[in-house]
Amino acid sequence: MNRMALTCTFALLGLLAGNGASAGGTGFNPATVRQFVDDMVTKHDLDAAELTRLLGHARAQPKIIAAMRRPAEAKPWHQYRDLFLTPARIQGGAAFWADAQPWLNKAEEIYGVPAEIIVGILGVETQYGRHQGKFRVLDALTTLAFNYPERADFFRTQLENFILLVREEHLDALTLAGSYAGAIGTPQFMPSSYRNFAVDFDGDGKKDLIGSSADVIGSVANYFKSHQWRPGQAIIAGATIQGDAYRVLLEQGLKPQTSLANFPDYGVTLADTQHPGMELGALIELDAAQGPEYWVGLQNFYVITRYNHSPLYAMAVYQLAQEVRAQHDMSVAHN
Repeated sequence: MNRMALTCTFALLGLLAGNGASAGGTGFNPATVRQFVDDMVTKHDLDAAELTRLLGHARAQPKIIAAMRRPAEAKPWHQYRDLFLTPARIQGGAAFWADAQPWLNKAEEIYGVPAEIIVGILGVETQYGRHQGKFRVLDALTTLAFNYPERADFFRTQLENFILLVREEHLDALTLAGSYAGAIGTPQFMPSSYRNFAVDFDGDGKKDLIGSSADVIGSVANYFKSHQWRPGQAIIAGATIQGDAYRVLLEQGLKPQTSLANFPDYGVTLADTQHPGMELGALIELDAAQGPEYWVGLQNFYVITRYNHSPLYAMAVYQLAQEVRAQHDMSVAHN
């Protein structure tokens, strides 16, 4: 990337909406912003004046910080589930599937990711593109990069990627809207994921995660394949527990580490016994309405958690996917 290219891109964005913004934007430490600009100039040979001017239009949003500190994933599973396993999302998923059938088939053929999992992701993330976010991405990322010390390093990396993404994909940095965390488009890709995993699935020369269902579908499938999705393999299995030894497995986290053949040693019995004994699994406890329920997540469940590291999120995607698949199959059978 060269300085002239970035300058031309920003010029196309309306001369950065005027010249009156301060160098550090509103609500940010100017010295911190200057250090970020200096780092970007050193790493990417950007024009310091243009970048400073762009960041000068950012506005700190305290409500973004508040939202980060009360994520939906903090809810118990039985409440979280009810947010996503709704008739509207299930029927909307079946309708989306019917409209995008050729692209879903192509994605499964190329990447090995089932249609229902792709649809499940899009249903949980944005209800199939209906709710892509109302926060300006520039504001969200600068707020979190400079005013959210808990994860400042991560969000400065995302702000860096956003600035590069704007030039690469000819996006409007001043108007592009997304989530309060700065996620973009129907699949809610963070800027680094957009740059690394988005694909031009419809071949029109653009990687459009906002308006192209084809690119959205291909990009989600590419993301999963890149994170080692295993085509044709199971995702999760129900489980029952006895005694207290199972707690050792809970402490191991979401990444499968224990052979399924050894789960009985910890008082864990799988409801589905068709899995190879040497396959690895991870025990998951969810807070259901009638008490805890237990599942064993396999490699593909772990891959879903790479999209969002919460087991609640991954389970919502999985269960929504199954409901949408059933609705889709019923519609096909009746036609």
